[in-house]
Amino acid sequence: MNILRLGVLVSGRGSNLQAIINEIESGTVKAEIAVVISNKHKAPALERAERHGLTTVFLDPKSVAGMSDPRQAYDQKLLETLQHHHVQLVVLAGYMKIVTSVLIDAYKSRIMNIHPSLLPSFPGLHAQQQALDHGVKVAGCTVHFVTEGMDTGPIILQRAVPVKEGDTADTLSDRILKEEHGLLPRAIQLFAEGRLKVEGRAVHVRDA
Repeated sequence: MNILRLGVLVSGRGSNLQAIINEIESGTVKAEIAVVISNKHKAPALERAERHGLTTVFLDPKSVAGMSDPRQAYDQKLLETLQHHHVQLVVLAGYMKIVTSVLIDAYKSRIMNIHPSLLPSFPGLHAQQQALDHGVKVAGCTVHFVTEGMDTGPIILQRAVPVKEGDTADTLSDRILKEEHGLLPRAIQLFAEGRLKVEGRAVHVRDA
């Protein structure tokens, strides 16, 4: 059986990348990371990947400056890199760029993102602070397939986290992040097992 080849896109410290690496190395997730790509040259996530002997690539957004549509031009370079490494599933793990139709059309229902809220509530940036500002009693995280809308793609898995009295954005973020570290690898494994089926906005998990 072929092992699922992942392309992981990162911009920051890479804690979700580390969670994926850990689950692959433990044998829980039956996949391999073919390449880790960042739009940030000094992203700590790249250092994490290199410590595990993984292939890393820095794609400089400045390399497409001045083009008629720099976002699409950048994603074309990204797509070429993913295809060069024979990537089958793209995982956004703290990737702080909005992907365009160039990538989405090529990897339809094959791009996953992890977001720190119970979508469709609180999409976009600062989701934890949004949740606190709205006074919700339950927050959480969502793994979803990526579409062209902001955090609007079909939901794969969610996990709830209670909001505690006195929570700040930082304390809530820390508790949500712990759940992210289990949820994203789980979604990848379900994909690897061929158990995810997208029908409209719904993602059905076979033999759930």
